[in-house]
Amino acid sequence: MILDRFRIDGQVAVVTGAGRGLGRAIAVAFAEAGADVLIASRTESELKDVAEQVATTGRHAHVVPADLRDPAAAAALAGAAVERFGRLDIVVNNVGGALPCPLLDTTPEMLSEAFTFNVVNAHALVRAAVPHILATAGGGSVLNITSTMGRLPGRAFAAYGTAKAALAHYTRLAALDLNPRIRVNAIAPGSIRTSALEIVAANDAMRGELEAKTPLHTLGAPEDIAAAALYLVSPAGGYLTGKVLEPDGGLISPNLDLPIPDL
Repeated sequence: MILDRFRIDGQVAVVTGAGRGLGRAIAVAFAEAGADVLIASRTESELKDVAEQVATTGRHAHVVPADLRDPAAAAALAGAAVERFGRLDIVVNNVGGALPCPLLDTTPEMLSEAFTFNVVNAHALVRAAVPHILATAGGGSVLNITSTMGRLPGRAFAAYGTAKAALAHYTRLAALDLNPRIRVNAIAPGSIRTSALEIVAANDAMRGELEAKTPLHTLGAPEDIAAAALYLVSPAGGYLTGKVLEPDGGLISPNLDLPIPDL
């Protein structure tokens, strides 16, 4: 049956930033599809809540509290997954971000920090994971979470947007280097209703602007991204590599203008 192609039974995934939001939804979706998951973020209490949800599916979660701003901490997750579960099949680089800031207030250090958090750490984990994936599973999948702001211009997103654009192209480059045994794809979400967007979504006027400027006239849900993630890492997406999927409600321009004045 076609739905069987969305199963990842017996596989093992590492999901970063898994304590809440997109990472949480992805980790739970993978467990529902048959995988065990190593879940990592800074807040152990949030990870334990996710682990309890994973347990209800009959699968197992390994909780690893870690400061994933440190590339060494990100890289260590690959070995930890193999030590706990005996194999590694899937890596999801979900952790990342950077606060909006006007261009002339964005220091070189801020740009460097954004690049490290969003790209360098992803590369550190991929580099550490590949030998384990090849040795224990024979092949697998890497998924990077970028952003619509990595392809659409918006004021005050110089650091964040540049880093996410770099991660998207890193995805294409890594896919070529790791073909054919490891597929590398990315998801560029639009406005998804997570805690990171709650300050906007809770404001009727701001939420209304977001929805009005989104062709589908609604915000996305974390499960929309989790479903896309499962497709890309499962046999259902087995003929895709080096691609960036865009579950963003149909955006062709930014749907929220930050009040940055003209020069």
